[in-house]
Amino acid sequence: TIPEDLAMEVLTTFVKMEQDWTPSDPGTSLYLRPFMFGSNPVIGVKPATEYQFRIFCTPVGPYFKGGVKPLTLRVCDFDRAAPRGTGHIKAGLNYAMSLYNIVDAHDNGFDENVYLDAATHTTIEETGGANIIFVTKDGGVVTPKSGTILPSITRRSLMVVARDYLGLNAEEKVINKSELDSFVECGLCGTAAVISPVGKLRFKDEVMTIGSGDIGSLTQKLYDFITGIQWGKVDDPFGWRVTL
Repeated sequence: TIPEDLAMEVLTTFVKMEQDWTPSDPGTSLYLRPFMFGSNPVIGVKPATEYQFRIFCTPVGPYFKGGVKPLTLRVCDFDRAAPRGTGHIKAGLNYAMSLYNIVDAHDNGFDENVYLDAATHTTIEETGGANIIFVTKDGGVVTPKSGTILPSITRRSLMVVARDYLGLNAEEKVINKSELDSFVECGLCGTAAVISPVGKLRFKDEVMTIGSGDIGSLTQKLYDFITGIQWGKVDDPFGWRVTL
């Protein structure tokens, strides 16, 4: 485990070194990805005893080129993560499980796959590259609860904003696939996009429209607040922003 104070020291030093590459146009950012890998010379199936901690960065343009367009998802027939496996860990092998499926989804006109739990195929988990949140008819925010879901920083941040800033009922709970038609908004949570609105979802031969099929008002409000913190346009009541 990398100590938090050491990770922050490395991160802030690195960003200062690369400050000339940080874009300033609206919607752009300096994308940062810390990662770690085993590096000691060994052939065999066993944990590494030596690791390297690195941070990758690149300037990126707006995630939604040409404006926000609601995504079309499908409930996938394949499994992403096994019970009592590594689905809750940000490891490369978890992304490998989704690669064939995402190519197939794109070939068939879908933007992403939604995965069900591998044990019963009855509850919603996440997509191949992002967590998922829903807005209920009474204005609450819910996100799936499972031991095989990656608990992303973005999803946690959105739930904190919904509960502690907007005063909404924000809950992590088991969501059955039969509940999908009861939500009025849906969004995918991730570092680059923050929230990607979902307009349509296909389950087997049924295609359902989420709410109006466009970005919802609450999804927009959550997006505006998170990006407002990131850009220094709104006060940061949670102490998340670090000024260099």
